[in-house]
Amino acid sequence: MKLKAHCSMTVTAYADSPVVAVLRPRSGRAQWMMSERYEISPLVPTSEMVDPYGNLCQRFTVPQGTMRIEVEMVLQAEDHIAVQHDAHYTPVALLPDDVLHYLLPSRYCPSDKMQGQALSLVQGHAPGYAQVEAIRAWIHANIEYRYGVSTPNTDALDTLIHGAGVCRDFSHVGIALCRALKIPARVVVGYLWQLDPMDMHAWFEAFVGGRWYTFDATQSEPRGGRIVVAYGRDAADVAFISDYGAVPLQMGEMHTTVTRLDMPEPEPSQPTPAG
Repeated sequence: MKLKAHCSMTVTAYADSPVVAVLRPRSGRAQWMMSERYEISPLVPTSEMVDPYGNLCQRFTVPQGTMRIEVEMVLQAEDHIAVQHDAHYTPVALLPDDVLHYLLPSRYCPSDKMQGQALSLVQGHAPGYAQVEAIRAWIHANIEYRYGVSTPNTDALDTLIHGAGVCRDFSHVGIALCRALKIPARVVVGYLWQLDPMDMHAWFEAFVGGRWYTFDATQSEPRGGRIVVAYGRDAADVAFISDYGAVPLQMGEMHTTVTRLDMPEPEPSQPTPAG
């Protein structure tokens, strides 16, 4: 499907503040960038780099005052995500080199403390995709989606204790439980068509059957229409703005929309016969 995503935000700096932004999707097997617009106002010198996870990152300094950042993109995205219930567990010895680090505990995913719970959740499920789907379904059924429960410091264990969180918290729980089973897992941030309420979204991927598969514990069933902006070990790697100033940036308003551009036109209505 052909999707148009738009995101605008304002940030306020009380002193010049170096930042790294992650707001540009890259083309790949599952999506293809057709056009894009990236504007910052006031305009400042900007450079771009690729981080260790392959994400496109923009470096610039927010000058003292308020800056507006706006991105707009049109991409061809997958109508449906891949589902393979019999995809087998990939032994660690056979994992590609660039996947191995997605087995390690990370700041928000203390998988080394969650093996017991992970094993209890996947009893009776074949190692691999079926285990990850059991984890996703359990999170969807047992963790409440609720704003105001989590903070920037909330990790997967905290979310399990609270029994509630938002999309990034759901993803952290899924990632940590997968890694506890020696299944590589990573966080994904981007856009989801028809997400309600609309916002930037987070989900996770697990490496089984020799490839990455998408899992979203906030949704009741697999859904396509996704635009991937960034991958990482957890939310610390995929923040859309990472601030390195002496005084923290103040985030202002943020507005996000995702529109499908290739919806089939409705058939013209037929006149009702008189009489």
